[in-house]
Amino acid sequence: MSERGIPEATVGRLPVYLRALTALVERGVPTVSSEELAAAAGVGSAKLRKDLSHLGSYGVRGVGYEVSPLVAHISRELGLTQAWRVVIVGLGNLGRALASYGGFAERGMGVAALFDADPAVVGREVAGLVVRPMSELAAVVRAEGVVIGVLATPAAAAQGACDELVAAGVTGVLTFAPAVLSVPEGVDVRKVDLASELQILAFHEQRKAADAVRAAAPSRRAGSRRGRGCRAGTRPSTPSRGTTRAGTR
Repeated sequence: MSERGIPEATVGRLPVYLRALTALVERGVPTVSSEELAAAAGVGSAKLRKDLSHLGSYGVRGVGYEVSPLVAHISRELGLTQAWRVVIVGLGNLGRALASYGGFAERGMGVAALFDADPAVVGREVAGLVVRPMSELAAVVRAEGVVIGVLATPAAAAQGACDELVAAGVTGVLTFAPAVLSVPEGVDVRKVDLASELQILAFHEQRKAADAVRAAAPSRRAGSRRGRGCRAGTRPSTPSRGTTRAGTR
């Protein structure tokens, strides 16, 4: 539960609603019904109405929601009315991709600096920024007013890098490292585990394949029974009239 009393599950869906609403603004749509917005966000309309009720009364019966005011309100709730400075730690393949991602800036998250512990990586330019050594992390965090850090390090280096971020003053960490991080109270950690998400998809695909096999099994058994029934009911053939029987003269 957030400080304002908004459930965490609702907070997790607000960015999805904001993305759908922003698309409506770009299309010049002034109002949207709960059913239309729910469909665009991929949730049920009852859940959407309950989520938005935590923000106040924005829906109008028979009209729906005014798009622009709702965009402004959700943006305020998510803290997007101010600019946030972000640092990225770990400039391997994933870190470089994140540094080049334009979506951060579009959502008010400007990348202030890039850091890596590998001397071979330090000094390289990525997405217009020079990769700095970890020894400069604390000074940059203080100078830029950074409170959010993104971890894209290997699992073995994640806890150490997280500790350095927290010691520097970062209180929000988004980690892509496949590791459980220990942080002090007051520090929020959000984890994105791409491998785990793929494994979950593999689980569902396996279940769907098993369900398909089970669904096909009854029809195969029924076909087998029909085949056996035909064989059991087959009458022995009788000789034709032109056939000479044994002993017939």
